Amino acid sequence: MQKESGTGERGRRSWKVVLGLGVLAVVIAGAPLMPTFAADGPDAALHDHSGHDHSIAMVDVEAELAQVRAATARFHRIETAVAAGYELGWVNGAGDRIVATCISHPTAGAMGYHYFNADLMADNDVDALKPEVLVYAPAPDGGLRLVAVEWVARSLQSDPPGVAEAPSVLGMDMHILVPPPGPAFYLTHAWVWADNPAGMFADFNPRVSCS
Repeated sequence: MQKESGTGERGRRSWKVVLGLGVLAVVIAGAPLMPTFAADGPDAALHDHSGHDHSIAMVDVEAELAQVRAATARFHRIETAVAAGYELGWVNGAGDRIVATCISHPTAGAMGYHYFNADLMADNDVDALKPEVLVYAPAPDGGLRLVAVEWVARSLQSDPPGVAEAPSVLGMDMHILVPPPGPAFYLTHAWVWADNPAGMFADFNPRVSCS
């Protein structure tokens, strides 16, 4: 009887292992279908499970974001932004105006319209209180509302080329979202003027629409 019990127990354990491997295979196979714009974005650096206390870092970032809001509050009026040198899209080295339409994603939501400051784009320096781009979304009244700021630096693959390594802003490395043949900008978004369920620093916002 004891031998049979051991054989049955081994059979149950083998069944559980096979089932576990099957579930794991399903999760791995489905992983590419899961959106990663929030989990893999800069927010993840402040929300890991290593056991380290990130409360100080969070406080620092919140304080810096408050300064960003104060520095950009006047740009709720798009006329003020235009007077300060921001304009829709960016003229690249070939003389083409790019990123001049409302940017959206088929499943992740949208960004909106990007107003670039050519002077801030020219030097490739990144200043948290002087974002290169202001992002506006369509408003219910037919106008545009300020929803985010974007720090941008040209990479070596941009036209004209820029810096060789990713700059950082608010203590986080910027990333290239659209490689060649796209503009290949290093960038970081901050949704300082609109709630974003995907995260403060996510590229797209599911609550923003271009329609």
